[in-house]
Amino acid sequence: NHRIIASIMGFSNKEWEILAKSAEDAGADMLELNFSCPHMSIEGSGSKVGQAFNLVELFTETVKKATSIPVMAKMTPNITDMNEPAMYAKKGGADAISAINTLAAITDIGLDDLTPKPNVFGKGAVSGYSGPCAKPIALRFMAEMAQNPDLGLPISGIGGIETWIDVLEFLLLGASTIQVTTGIIHYGYRIIEDMMEGLSDYMEEKGY
Repeated sequence: NHRIIASIMGFSNKEWEILAKSAEDAGADMLELNFSCPHMSIEGSGSKVGQAFNLVELFTETVKKATSIPVMAKMTPNITDMNEPAMYAKKGGADAISAINTLAAITDIGLDDLTPKPNVFGKGAVSGYSGPCAKPIALRFMAEMAQNPDLGLPISGIGGIETWIDVLEFLLLGASTIQVTTGIIHYGYRIIEDMMEGLSDYMEEKGY
């Protein structure tokens, strides 16, 4: 009884088309295009696409032509101005923007194996860092896109959201919807009820 948004990521133009069609055929109500993951094992994918604006436009256009459901393009924060790829996504036909994905980072170094964590078969790498640390960065990108009169697309806010106050801050800066992942991993799905209750209480108190 809920809407299902399928998040997909292809490694070629043809694969984006196949994944999009498959997700729609499986019952997805909307697609989120992952142009933003920093921890990829295949060169030229994930956040590398989000940093190559012509590919953002191309893959968005490919998915739009292949499907009949709304398409949301997910932006990488590993960039200076998010309005640039967001505008290319709009040119490709995106119906909405989501932001942000994880921050490219190295969080720890193993002092015994001298390898960045997580150590996978003796190797470490730059990977995605999320959680409360991401919120101030996400809010900045959110505000910049919401203030862009040429973009004019709904924005789904992501990044360090754990409380109703976090939700409210994203909404106040222009988010239309909110996404939560790391907070749920840490605290469970119950925090969604807390967010809804806290936001409702605040709105009632303020007369909104």
